[in-house]
Amino acid sequence: MTDDKAPLAMTMGDPAGIGPELALAAWRDRTSSAPFFVFAAPGVLAAAARRVGFATPVIETDPAGAAAAFLKGLPVVALKSAVDDAPGCPTAANAAATIESIARAVEAVHQGAARAVVTNPIAKAVLYEAGFRFPGHTEYLGELAKAWGGPAFPVMMIWSEALKVVPVTIHIPLAEAAQALSAELIVKTARVVDRDLRARFGLKRPRLALAGLNPHAGEGGAMGREEITIIGPAIEAIRAEGIDAIGPLPADTMFHPKARARYDVALTMYHDQGLIPAKTLAFDEAVNVTLGLPFVRTSPDHGTAFDIAGKGVANPASLIAAVRLADRLTR
Repeated sequence: MTDDKAPLAMTMGDPAGIGPELALAAWRDRTSSAPFFVFAAPGVLAAAARRVGFATPVIETDPAGAAAAFLKGLPVVALKSAVDDAPGCPTAANAAATIESIARAVEAVHQGAARAVVTNPIAKAVLYEAGFRFPGHTEYLGELAKAWGGPAFPVMMIWSEALKVVPVTIHIPLAEAAQALSAELIVKTARVVDRDLRARFGLKRPRLALAGLNPHAGEGGAMGREEITIIGPAIEAIRAEGIDAIGPLPADTMFHPKARARYDVALTMYHDQGLIPAKTLAFDEAVNVTLGLPFVRTSPDHGTAFDIAGKGVANPASLIAAVRLADRLTR
């Protein structure tokens, strides 16, 4: 069982982005959040604090000493990989450090030194340039979860008080989403969502709403048949397992307030179908939560923002919300 007195492990994210200053800002908001420590380069975070004018002491420590250090400053566990401190100038030279930060945060949870992982934004294109072979954070976390000894099926959920969404297909081109969609994938995703909403979010009977793929949910087959051949049969299979599910629903009418009152989470068929309404309704408060893992992982629901990195103007609200949700889910 996770020790609810252990701190949270935070990753650095891409050091050329806003991750370092967000971590500093989250520590400044520490009175309303759980203790955490960051796997990063201490010198980079100290330089970021000076650059943006934050009077935040950076304390180099190890995971065991992080909780005590948190009272005095931002605890940082030093990375072995070199980090190039150049805000707004992403480089593949930082890929090793970015990946190491994620891997060590997961390892800290596995060893009991931390109780959840909170990740700062990464730039996938930069990692791809260095040979990173995973589509994104979610898939890489699934690979790291294998250390727990069992299979993991990571599912991305964008969480906010206003709306929770789960895209069934995630980081693939839109042109490939329809080909990747299958009844098996929908059912597998729905099982994970139902299980984790019960176990981690405390919902006794989660209500799932599934979107159609095509305009008007296919209009009875006139605008596409995936609702008839794939999504409809998947919903029938989900219901047969005792999961509360409705759909397929037209995506253009399922996100207004009265529609959202009918369900706890929306399962959409491709990335932007769900993330556009989620980010429109709660851009600064939404949190990316990975379901289907043997550990809790949360993240701000935005990117690296290289254009404003190092300027001290980045809004830390989503990272702070991610810290609070990770704390809530592990208590």
